[in-house]
Amino acid sequence: MIMLLGLPTACGRADAVPLTMGDYELNYSDGIATSRGIHIGSTTEEFLDAYEDYDLEVSIGSGAYEAFDAKKTPVPFTDSTQTILPAFFIDGTAATIEQICTENAIERSDLLSLLSSEEYLAEHEVEYYYMVFSWENGAVADIRTEYMDYNQDAAYYHEM
Repeated sequence: MIMLLGLPTACGRADAVPLTMGDYELNYSDGIATSRGIHIGSTTEEFLDAYEDYDLEVSIGSGAYEAFDAKKTPVPFTDSTQTILPAFFIDGTAATIEQICTENAIERSDLLSLLSSEEYLAEHEVEYYYMVFSWENGAVADIRTEYMDYNQDAAYYHEM
């Protein structure tokens, strides 16, 4: 399980169509592909056409993941890089971190505490989806998708 210390904005920028839970399902019928057609071997341009409107977390080498705006700063896809495309779903609806923080009158730094609190989880279903893209020499080398159900797995954060 990947834990993001600098939690990303969940679903993307205000002008982007929110990703759905189905967007995080990989298609294995003809290799591994995302709902937006990104597959092993996809180029930087193809990836950015599909996902540059969404917030990304990027790890270069084996470094820490950091929020990254591909429209402002080029991602060094030629290096050994991993890119995460994350999304939170509250009660089945995509929600940005900004939305969650505003609706609950909290600071971004308090988000993990809120989403893993017994009180919040008693009233809401909280799911976290993310796709991890591994890059080598400017092309997608691997894709995987992961999921965390905070209602079942929030104890993980209390044990840390």
